[in-house]
Amino acid sequence: MLLLSCSSKLRLLEGTLRRSLPETLPVHSAVMNINRGNVAGHEVLMDSWPEFKAVLIRPHREVASDDSDFYTNTYAVYYRDLSACRTLLVSAINWDQAFRIHGLRDGLYEASRDIAQTKGSQLDVHRYFMYFHPDPSSMPEIRLDPAVKLSSLDVSHVDLLNETWRFGGNERSRKYLASLIRHFPSACLLDATGHPVSWDTSDVFGALGAAYTLPQHRGRGYNRVLTSVMAKRLHSLGYPIYGNVAVENFQMQRLQERQGFQRLPSLFYLVQCNTALERATMQTPRAKGESPA
Repeated sequence: MLLLSCSSKLRLLEGTLRRSLPETLPVHSAVMNINRGNVAGHEVLMDSWPEFKAVLIRPHREVASDDSDFYTNTYAVYYRDLSACRTLLVSAINWDQAFRIHGLRDGLYEASRDIAQTKGSQLDVHRYFMYFHPDPSSMPEIRLDPAVKLSSLDVSHVDLLNETWRFGGNERSRKYLASLIRHFPSACLLDATGHPVSWDTSDVFGALGAAYTLPQHRGRGYNRVLTSVMAKRLHSLGYPIYGNVAVENFQMQRLQERQGFQRLPSLFYLVQCNTALERATMQTPRAKGESPA
């Protein structure tokens, strides 16, 4: 296992991962964030350098200080060889914590499950379709409803997001969402009183996520507007544009396809470990959002 900390090597890694897009999502965007200030506090583990078979993004130890906080204790993995991935999963992850692993390759869940069994850990998995947009600049301009104003989220909106996010409703999720609002691009539509009625965020791995429209404002195309705004905003910053959609969310899948997103052949896996440890200290979520993290 190799910790890659040299700035020049990290820039080379970013370029290598970019040439293999979209298969390298979300690891590529995490490396981009590391090379642009590393506000998420991530580090890169590899099996070898410069040739490699597996790359793992993990939070610094001081960042992952709360054993029950799977929002912060989040990993991402890309691999060309499942055996090399298994080795990193065993040696580079703290299996005594609650955590999440993001990955796009088949075999991730099975490898994680096998390791969890040897560690006596509990494992859950969520499967999503991943949608990637090859050219966000080609997305048409969308006329804004005069009843709303385009803006960005600020931390005063965090309680609203926490109440409506499908993974929210507790203090740790609130802290996580506040961090996303502070450090990563977001967009929202405000009504005449200045309150958000629809919003979208981006996460620590560069994905579109936590999108939601208040029920009384649905059916007006607001999600479509914000997806276009966010895609172009992130694209202007150099990020590849992608998002994850629940396999049963047919409405969002149709929206993505109408806007030119392409569904990748491999499923996106969100593997959650020791969730019982996290659940023991959290409240029950109060509402479900429209899209995953």
